[in-house]
Amino acid sequence: MDIQRREPSRRPIPNYQEIILNKKDFIVSRTDLKGYITYANDYFIEICEYDKEELMGVNHNIIRHPDMPRIIFKVLWDRIKGGDKVFAFVKNLTKTGKFYWVLAEVEPAKKNGEIIGYYSFRVRAPRYALKEISEVYKMLLEAEEGGGMKASKEALDDFLDTKKLTYDEYVQRLFKRGFGLRGFLRGFGNIFR
Repeated sequence: MDIQRREPSRRPIPNYQEIILNKKDFIVSRTDLKGYITYANDYFIEICEYDKEELMGVNHNIIRHPDMPRIIFKVLWDRIKGGDKVFAFVKNLTKTGKFYWVLAEVEPAKKNGEIIGYYSFRVRAPRYALKEISEVYKMLLEAEEGGGMKASKEALDDFLDTKKLTYDEYVQRLFKRGFGLRGFLRGFGNIFR
């Protein structure tokens, strides 16, 4: 389906009011190769507070919260453009400036072996993980403000080295303290297939 790309009318200003997602509901979206939204499920529309018409054809970064370090999205894009699936904790911004935390699984959508876009499946991020991930993201943002993306990448690499973990292992370790990655994967295993 072809969706005409367009820019959002305005970026919301964060007000730091939190929306806590339902445990049993999940957010699903699909984008084209450049990250422009081509599909949004009803729960995504409800939570982000945009009308469907406001989302279609707009870049997915319309919901990017300024508390999110750019290096996390670089890791994400590098992985999915390479054909891999990636998981990330993400703080999103609603149309009215509220925020909500998710654990996102992002993966390529393929047709005849070619990547034609990307799917994102999101569930409520476990509360126990948010304190730690918020501190990590704050550290990465400080590095980014002082030295750009390069400094933020170095800070992320140093952090992971001290943990003796890869990025994927770190995200999985944080998530597995709750209902676990396998439960998450089972929940989304057959959507859109």
